[in-house]
Amino acid sequence: MKIAVSVESTSDLSKELLQKYDIKVVPFQIVVGEELLKDGDITTEELFASVEKTGKLPKTNALNMFEYIEYFNELKKDYDAVVHICLSSGLSSSCNNAINASKELENVYIVDSQSLSTGIGLLAIYARELADEGICASEIAQKVSQRVDKLQVSFVIERLDYLYKGGRCNALALLGANILRIRPRITVKGGKMGSDKKYRGTMEKVVAKYCAETLDEFHTPDRKRVFITYTTATPEMVSSAREALIDAGFEEIYETHAGCTIASHCGANTLGILYFNDGAEN
Repeated sequence: MKIAVSVESTSDLSKELLQKYDIKVVPFQIVVGEELLKDGDITTEELFASVEKTGKLPKTNALNMFEYIEYFNELKKDYDAVVHICLSSGLSSSCNNAINASKELENVYIVDSQSLSTGIGLLAIYARELADEGICASEIAQKVSQRVDKLQVSFVIERLDYLYKGGRCNALALLGANILRIRPRITVKGGKMGSDKKYRGTMEKVVAKYCAETLDEFHTPDRKRVFITYTTATPEMVSSAREALIDAGFEEIYETHAGCTIASHCGANTLGILYFNDGAEN
C-alpha cells in the first residue's frame, strides 16, 4: 500500500526534509495587512518588518473542511491512503476540520499532534519510517498517536511583545519582562502553550541554560533525532544549542526556521529544542 504522510505548514519542516522523508504539506493562510498569503509566501523577516511598520500582528486562517477534502482527494490520486498529522486541536480548529473531512473519505487517518512546529515534524518522520516498514495506514496513525505525549516541545523567547499583541500576556507582564530582561520558556503540554520557567540575561547565555535544564528535566530522550527550531537567531544562540545536543549524544541534529504561522505568535529570537522523550535511561 502506498501511503502519503501529510502535515500542515505549521510543522516547520524545511523543503529538504520534506523531500528526504517524502512528506506532503498543505499551507495555512496568513492575512498580512490587506493581503491574503500562504504560509511560506513571505519570510519571517518580512513578517517581522510588517509588524514593526504597522504595529499589528498578521492573522492566521485554519483550513476549512472543504479545503481538506479537496487536498486529501488530490493526494489520493497518487496514494492508496493518507496519514495526516495536524496542528494541536488546542491551538486551532484545523484539526477538527481535518477530522470532519476524513469522515467523508476512505483511507484518510487524522492524528492530533497536540503539538506545534517540529514537534509535528518529529511525528511525521516517525510515520514515514513506519510506512517504509510496510505497516498499514490505520496502524501508523495509532502508533503515531501513542507517541504524542512523549514529545518534548519547548522554546525560549527573547521578548513578550508578540505574546502581548496576541493577547497572551498583559501590559504589566510585558513591561516587567522587558525591564528585567526576562526570557520565558514556553512549553507545549496537553496541546496548549504555557510558560513554566523564566531566565535572565543575554540570549546566548539563556539558550545554554535553557538547553541544559530542559535536557536535565526531560532526561530520557530518543537520541536518534532532535530539532533546533528558531524564528531568527544569532549564530551564537544556534551554536550554544548545538553544542548542548552534541554533548547529550543526539545522532541527527536538524536546524529549521519556524514559518510565519508559528513566528507570528512568538516573535524574533525565539529558539527551541524538540525531541521525543521516550528513550532509554542513561
